[in-house]
Amino acid sequence: MFFKQFYLESLGHASYFVGSEETGEAFVLDVRRDVDTYFQTAREQGMRIRYACDTHQHNDYLTGICELPERGDIELLAGARAELGYSVTPMDDGQRLEMGEVSLEFLHTPGHTPEHISLVLTDRSRGDEPAIFFSGGALLVGDLARPDLLGGPEEAKKSAEAFCQTLQSKVLTLPDFVEVYPTHVAGSLCGGNIGSRLSTTVGYERRMNQLLARLTDVDGFVGQCMDLTDLPSVPPYWPRMRKLNSEGPPPLGVLADPPPLGVDEVERLRRDGVTLLDCRSPEAFTAHIPGALNVGVGTSFATWAGSVVPYDRPIVLVLEQPGDLWEVCWQLLRIGYELPLGWLSGGMLAWRTAGMPIDILPQWTVWELNEQIGKPNDLMVLDVRQPAEWSAGHIPQAVHITGAEIGRRADEIPKGRPVAVVCGSGFRSSVAASVLKRQGHKAVFNVLGGMTGWQAESLPVVR
Repeated sequence: MFFKQFYLESLGHASYFVGSEETGEAFVLDVRRDVDTYFQTAREQGMRIRYACDTHQHNDYLTGICELPERGDIELLAGARAELGYSVTPMDDGQRLEMGEVSLEFLHTPGHTPEHISLVLTDRSRGDEPAIFFSGGALLVGDLARPDLLGGPEEAKKSAEAFCQTLQSKVLTLPDFVEVYPTHVAGSLCGGNIGSRLSTTVGYERRMNQLLARLTDVDGFVGQCMDLTDLPSVPPYWPRMRKLNSEGPPPLGVLADPPPLGVDEVERLRRDGVTLLDCRSPEAFTAHIPGALNVGVGTSFATWAGSVVPYDRPIVLVLEQPGDLWEVCWQLLRIGYELPLGWLSGGMLAWRTAGMPIDILPQWTVWELNEQIGKPNDLMVLDVRQPAEWSAGHIPQAVHITGAEIGRRADEIPKGRPVAVVCGSGFRSSVAASVLKRQGHKAVFNVLGGMTGWQAESLPVVR
């Protein structure tokens, strides 16, 4: 048997390729949208992708499963309870897919979502015991996937009750030695405390996963699942992802290369209302095109672009270097955006040497922030970190609005007050600060170093 895990750090997403060395058939699970990587692996192994499946209709990214039949004779599978707008072969609880020595048993494992399935893999070339559990969100490294994404408290309570049954009757009946490979891994917001490892075992989670400790007490377990206090805020683009994943995302086809655009053309588009997305670092964004949003290229790009970039407007990019273009494009495509109209040729050097307008986002150190807090200047300190980070320690005077909420809650911040924006390091705060600047706030300051720097200097903290 051949097995490979693909990890997208930017989305905290893992997908999987399983191939039979006997038959040359291969199966792909929880497909990301840029599917070339699976076909490259198939070529390298002399295998042919014959089957593909998603464990559930994801909220956090756009599936690439509908790309696959465009590339070959590939049968799409789904849990029998999934309601989908594209053609699939339904697999009911207990059904198996056989590929030579590889046997995959489909289990209905509701909790994270109602239609959720997990798969148990047996490699018969090694023996008849189960070897791998593809858990989706039914069991994570040190965590469980959240049950609150599809409705209000009543729906979340029902999901938590179903989760309890799933864990008791299916997941934890597996032997301790079975390896667990989840879909949601480090970096995903589908859990509140996902460990940094990319796999685990049933036995290790049985002993060490704190969310399983109250499993025999159904009410206690449900109450624990319903405690959303420290879970990450849900990014605003997530509901759109699930809807598109259920309908079936349109195939991408051949992707055009977004063209370089001259300064005059970018200025015309800016005046016409396009979204200027500046993908440079917070330090570089100090001087920027007026109205631009800042989401720096990096491991968190997709989450924060999806949180603040309007979905219904064309995008023009400002890049640090042209080599960043397709990294940014794929991160946008994976969360359902169209390709950008183009990118600023020559970058900010071309813009500023053409004498075009420039806006400034001042950058403060933690010591400058501390000094300003002590002055009678009506300064608002805005903390945009996640709830668990806020609970662990924050600046005494700070107001808390997560970065995921900043777009819809910006009106709560008075435009007449100076605002210093704080996160963990200065990345998310630059994103939020750019939103405030775009919405007309004048005196906005980004705190480089954020709470990490603040605490490193032993400045005052409230827990």
